[in-house]
Amino acid sequence: MPRRTATMLASTLMLIALLCAGVFIPVPYAEMSPGPTVNTLGDHDGEPVLQIAGKKTYATSGHLNMTTVRVTSADYRMNLVEAVYGWLAHDNKVVPHETLYPDGKTEEQSTQENAEEFSQSQESAKVAALKQLDVPVKSWVIVSTVVKGSPAQGKLHAGDVIKAVDGTAVKEPNDVAKLVTKHKPGQDVRFTIVPAKEQAAAEKEKRTPTRTQDISMTTKTSDDTGEKRAIVGISAGTDHTFPFTIDIKLADVGGPSAGLMFALGIYDKLTPGSLTGGRFVAGTGTIDDAGKVGPIGGIEMKTVGARAKGAQYFLTPADNCAAAAKDTPDGLTLVKVGTIQDALGALKDIRSGDTAELPKCGK
Repeated sequence: MPRRTATMLASTLMLIALLCAGVFIPVPYAEMSPGPTVNTLGDHDGEPVLQIAGKKTYATSGHLNMTTVRVTSADYRMNLVEAVYGWLAHDNKVVPHETLYPDGKTEEQSTQENAEEFSQSQESAKVAALKQLDVPVKSWVIVSTVVKGSPAQGKLHAGDVIKAVDGTAVKEPNDVAKLVTKHKPGQDVRFTIVPAKEQAAAEKEKRTPTRTQDISMTTKTSDDTGEKRAIVGISAGTDHTFPFTIDIKLADVGGPSAGLMFALGIYDKLTPGSLTGGRFVAGTGTIDDAGKVGPIGGIEMKTVGARAKGAQYFLTPADNCAAAAKDTPDGLTLVKVGTIQDALGALKDIRSGDTAELPKCGK
């Protein structure tokens, strides 16, 4: 065989081998891409996203769109060709697999965690919106989760109201950890609770809970690699009672990042006029009960998805501004917000057309 032909044949076989390797050999990466964007003021799957009963609501216009990111599943193994294509694609982002699924987390675990965060974000969105309207909301500290095999298992349950620890009243979720960690591992701690069933019955009957319990348990050493501290194996959270019904109907969405847009949608429906003045505004950001806006992941994907649907303005958490401003889609104005008050102020400027002084990302 002539040397030139042999060289070409060898090169061709090598190229085929490399292509096969690229297709069949998995790489430890996952992909993020723009997901659906939904108008919190409108309908989704045939029903209103925000449903309010027992309180007067007002007509709205324009868009206040929450945004999402699509990610590859936990058990999907990307090959090298797909990874390279994702790196080159403008609208996608390839990240290490552990970024989306840390510590070997399964897709089921991730889905459950995202569902819990989504539920909590809805509650905080309601509280933040109603606080802006000076509508009173009753709040209390509860047991959010109980760790399997922990001292609290079988003694405390999700939904139990934590009234006190060692006789000291609990007012915020952080109070629980502070009071427990005053102990050394192996010492007893006493919780005063309203059982979840009693709390639910009291809410249904619109009365004050009457039955409390004192429950003692022995603390254990935390599994943290740093300073050893006493724990009982629970996480504390907040529950609320609202003076009227607010339901958020949006399936197949997880995580806490829609909190800001839900809060603005609720505020808009409970106030005369239109927050947007008919403009197409999208955005993202977590929100806490006090109305503080927090950063989220996948900001670049969300701005792309929002602009593709027609958004003109994008409410951007202050801590995400730098990343978002690196590659802003044409025609989209990134508005920096740190609180719900910032967002309401920006929307006032947007609907009036006075946008010169908007706090824009990248300025």
